[in-house]
Amino acid sequence: MKTKTRTSVPARRRTARKAPAARRKRPAPKRVATPATALGIRRILVPIDFSVHSKNALKYAVPMAGQFHAALHLVYVVEPTIYPADLGFGQVVLPRVEEELRQKGAEELQALIEREIGGAVPATFAVRTGNPHHEILAEAEEQTVDLIIVATHGHSGVEHMLFGSTADRIVHHAPCPVLTIRPA
Repeated sequence: MKTKTRTSVPARRRTARKAPAARRKRPAPKRVATPATALGIRRILVPIDFSVHSKNALKYAVPMAGQFHAALHLVYVVEPTIYPADLGFGQVVLPRVEEELRQKGAEELQALIEREIGGAVPATFAVRTGNPHHEILAEAEEQTVDLIIVATHGHSGVEHMLFGSTADRIVHHAPCPVLTIRPA
């Protein structure tokens, strides 16, 4: 007569128990894209004409650059100084006046960066000569900016027709998104 022998559970099955909750591997937390990585904003351009409005736009730009870990780039445009024709000689351009305006603009931009930005975010500046909206758009392309923050001056009606709107032209022709800051 044959007897049945009882065999024990294999060793590997005995050790296959679940580890206590404290030792179990937990899934890695999902990576959430930060605003800086999601939108890719690394350089912000702020056109400055030293008006209250453009300084207000800069006040918006500084914390935004800090939030996105972006650098600020300020640009000031000197419009060519052309005097009307006199005695048939045609229009007269005074390059010395423009150079003085460029130097003064650079000094003012440096002071503005020290006063308004300090070391909060990296900041650079450029001074250009020409038509403001053309030069601002050219600077945006050359610096490969990701966002332009520009102030509007609130002109409407006849003022808008006479002076035009630099902000309008920037919005319509910019190579990147534009945030417009209206006057308070």
